[in-house]
Amino acid sequence: MSNTSPFRAEQLHLIVQNESAHLVLNEELSEDTLHELSLKSIDIVSADYENDFEEIELTLRIVDEKEAQQLNRQYRHKDYPTNVLTFEYGTDESATLRADIVICAAVVQKEADEQNKAFAAHFKHLLVHGILHSLGFDHQNDEEADAMEALEIAILAHFLIKNPYI
Repeated sequence: MSNTSPFRAEQLHLIVQNESAHLVLNEELSEDTLHELSLKSIDIVSADYENDFEEIELTLRIVDEKEAQQLNRQYRHKDYPTNVLTFEYGTDESATLRADIVICAAVVQKEADEQNKAFAAHFKHLLVHGILHSLGFDHQNDEEADAMEALEIAILAHFLIKNPYI
């Protein structure tokens, strides 16, 4: 179904599990802020793309490097800690889309430092990236990557976050 009305806050159930010693959820990355970012991401995508869900249940797990590496090895066959992984489980009979987004705060910090970015901005970018994966977007070819990057840039602009690709 195409969603012509805005995706509402009560349609998004975001569960944040911070299991990392590298991140303290502060005002810039509070659960309310992460919920607002997630909601805007879904709203922007739902306005222009077909979907088959009425609600979304997202679990955001913030993990350490050991777990990020273990998950990356197990599911992507790459033996190093990665910044973000998305596990999309589809839409159930009640039209609820379920997904887990796993972010490694230590890797995000290293990347932010290397790229001279603010940690919170980079973290938010990776959350948006994971949400787009949960909604079915991918970047297996240039066309898909361009579409996904354009959405990320548009969503982040709503939060006054600069284009992460320049």
